[in-house]
Amino acid sequence: MTTVETATGVRRAAVGTHPYGTGRWSVLVLLCLSLLLITVDATVLHIAVPALTAALEPSSVQLLWIIDVYSLVVAPLLLTFGTLGDRYGRRRLVLIGYLVFGVASAAAAFAPSPSALIAARALLGLGGAMIMPATLSIIRQVFTDRRERAIALGVWSAVAAAGAAAGPLVGGLLVEHFWWGAVFLINVPILLVLLPAAARILPESRERAGHPWDAPSALLSVLGILALASGLKEAGSGHPGGIVMFLGGAGLLAWFARRQRRLAFPLLDLGLFRRRAFCVGVAAVLLTVFALVGLQLMLAQYLQLVLGDSPPGAAVRMLPLMAASVAGGLAGAHLLRRFGLRATMGGGLALTALSLAPTLAWGTERHGLELTLCFVGIGFGIQVALLAASDTIMSSTSEARAGGAAAVEETAYELGAGLGVAVLGTITTAVYAPAVPPVAGVSAESMAQARQSLAAAAHVADEIGGVPGAALLQEARLAFVAGLHSSIVVSVLLLGAIAAVAFLVPRRSTDRNDPD
Repeated sequence: MTTVETATGVRRAAVGTHPYGTGRWSVLVLLCLSLLLITVDATVLHIAVPALTAALEPSSVQLLWIIDVYSLVVAPLLLTFGTLGDRYGRRRLVLIGYLVFGVASAAAAFAPSPSALIAARALLGLGGAMIMPATLSIIRQVFTDRRERAIALGVWSAVAAAGAAAGPLVGGLLVEHFWWGAVFLINVPILLVLLPAAARILPESRERAGHPWDAPSALLSVLGILALASGLKEAGSGHPGGIVMFLGGAGLLAWFARRQRRLAFPLLDLGLFRRRAFCVGVAAVLLTVFALVGLQLMLAQYLQLVLGDSPPGAAVRMLPLMAASVAGGLAGAHLLRRFGLRATMGGGLALTALSLAPTLAWGTERHGLELTLCFVGIGFGIQVALLAASDTIMSSTSEARAGGAAAVEETAYELGAGLGVAVLGTITTAVYAPAVPPVAGVSAESMAQARQSLAAAAHVADEIGGVPGAALLQEARLAFVAGLHSSIVVSVLLLGAIAAVAFLVPRRSTDRNDPD
């Protein structure tokens, strides 16, 4: 694309009816590949949990941190890096993020202990937080037509779904043929291809010298979100300091909000939250991803450790979830235009809740057609709802503030993912541990280890062997199913509640013109 310099120093398109020409679709492809890499990494460990547990022997708390520290680090940093991209340029942050993500991937692949793996996953979160806001805000930047933007967001949503759903499949294949560290090492060659491509084709947003970036606000948002999420996690694990941490995080975020109201150029435009559609969209993203990611982890373990599937077999059984998610993301733009925001978002959330409900009747027996139908309904419903929420959020602000709006959405996404694993994992563990009875022939020490998690129980049962080992594994499976049912009940109630709220969004919100 050819550009010219105006008298004010702003670079604008010189040719073509669209400011970014046909190159905007190449930009979308690269952004989607970047998003795919990040979303795969968020769920790739789900199938690898048994192999990782056998190799590193983490405690139940360490295992939860290994899985969800990525999301819990990404979530508080998204607003910071989203607004930094608005201020100093999104392209350069993406390139730096690629480098950080690559180094962290190599460190995670060869982590010698649970603590080292937790630290490497946290560094992965830092890199992901640099990249993720750009995947939405650059779409907002290059797709200025509302209809084209809805299509682009549908593709983006489908890719996000495909990445999250393909993570277990990728992890299963790599664990089966290599070792658990390969789920991280595969990122390195992919990034070596993406980095030069991004440097060549990604557009740079102009620096906004007149809009100062407020570092104290960024610090308050990071500490507040991190304390809030960690407090919920620790409180759910029974830690007495969890409530104190949660209240401290809430106080920091209240301080952050007051500061934004006083600033001439706030880090986050709080006026967005006065729009009911925007708030419902953010809530829909948070609770939908909360249910999806948390339950995906539990269902991956259910398939392997309860039903006895191999890692690739469990991943293949989850393929209908991925296929339906992609279909929902691609169909969402059409459904949104035809039925409007309320019906699309509310209907998608309701379909997800209804598709989850039959799993409450599942036990340790295998399910063929029922499993496939549930996964199809969950995947399609979630992505239709997420597309409607994303279109609402990104249409609520101008291109100049697109990074901030994208950061709010993706903060909800990552916070939902982290809290889904932490809260639903904690609920499952809280029900699971006391439900595992003493087994004849198994020592008290082995029983204590088995009550840490189902993966740990499978490891202990394999070491003991014989009749005692088989009996222990059977009791652990029954206990895990009871915990899984408790998590599903919580998810269904939350999804049903936000579906009802979605139908209260004013009808005019679906037809609002862009603010810029």
